Amino acid sequence: MKKLLSIVLAFTMVLALAACGGSSGGGSSASGDVVKIGVFEPQSGDNGAGGKQEVLGMQYANTVAPTVEIGGKTYQVELVYADNASSNDKAPTAAQTLISSGVSVVLGSYGSGVSIAAGDTFKAAGVPAIGVTCTNPQVTSGCDVYFRICFLDPFQGTVLANYAKNELGASKAYCLSKQGDDYSGGLVNYFVQAFGAENCVQETFPEGTSDYSTYITNAQNQGCDVFFSPVSTEAAAQIIAKANAQSLGMPILAGDTWDSNVILEAAKGSDLKICVTTFYQEGADANFDAGVKAWINGDATAKANNGGNDELAAVTAMGYDAYFVALEALKAAGSTNPADVLKALPGVNYTGVTGAIAFDSIGDAKRDSAFVKECNTSTGVWDFVTVAKAG
Repeated sequence: MKKLLSIVLAFTMVLALAACGGSSGGGSSASGDVVKIGVFEPQSGDNGAGGKQEVLGMQYANTVAPTVEIGGKTYQVELVYADNASSNDKAPTAAQTLISSGVSVVLGSYGSGVSIAAGDTFKAAGVPAIGVTCTNPQVTSGCDVYFRICFLDPFQGTVLANYAKNELGASKAYCLSKQGDDYSGGLVNYFVQAFGAENCVQETFPEGTSDYSTYITNAQNQGCDVFFSPVSTEAAAQIIAKANAQSLGMPILAGDTWDSNVILEAAKGSDLKICVTTFYQEGADANFDAGVKAWINGDATAKANNGGNDELAAVTAMGYDAYFVALEALKAAGSTNPADVLKALPGVNYTGVTGAIAFDSIGDAKRDSAFVKECNTSTGVWDFVTVAKAG
């Protein structure tokens, strides 16, 4: 009996040691040195689908580089999560959760509104945040702890307006945004400035809208040539369904939020023409594409969070790059102290799968191009159209 107990005890100790070995989200290293990176992203709400795809890039990056050398020590990188629920009201609490957990730097968020709403919380704590795809200028203006690796909406809006006029031949645009939404309202504003306000019909819909029939009809009755609505993926899927049912009769344009499997699934089998601007096109980095697809296909949860397939969204590539930008900042700081990381961030230069990343004096990325994609409604994938610049 004693021998049997000894064997059981030894086996239990082995299991305990194995359990301490960590997980895909990080864990303790053998030396006990752990650096925490906060993941401030929506996992629920209107932008939950996009947030999950953005997080996938960070999680995959964490499997590729689970450790980082900081000040001569090897640290295990632990991802700490807080769901901002796509809600400006809940964003500060989610931000505070990450701060209280002792993160050195934060990544996120998908959605400009929640990023803006959390800015003061991160600023008060002196914790640096690296925006991934939050494109509204207000994210970094007046918030010196917020940086970002994406292009901005004044640029994106101009690219979309130029594409509507020059490539789609549009002379009148219908523009639909959500009331109180910083992202869609801001991007529509910049589109209108570039396209010409006198040639635009603008409308907004309130929170809780589920029937977009009236808006589709208004666009048709006004004789518009293009339907521009850079809203959340949840609203977009409903707009697509109504546009198809009512034979919209004009191309749909949107920004980066529509670069999602949700849109591909909603549009599949329709006669709609949908074009978007975004940050990455599958095929731009074959090694990354192959690696992340293999990882997604090998993890049931990851595949579910990617919409049930391995179609690659640009936000996933951006999440991947953001993780490595954070590692570069930690290495440059030589410290896990958020104040030191904040000082190091302005000087970070990193070439990722989405291109060269460097920051200007405000903390915005120096980006001057965007990918234009068109939804292939037959195959359910994005077809590359062009790389566009604002000029």
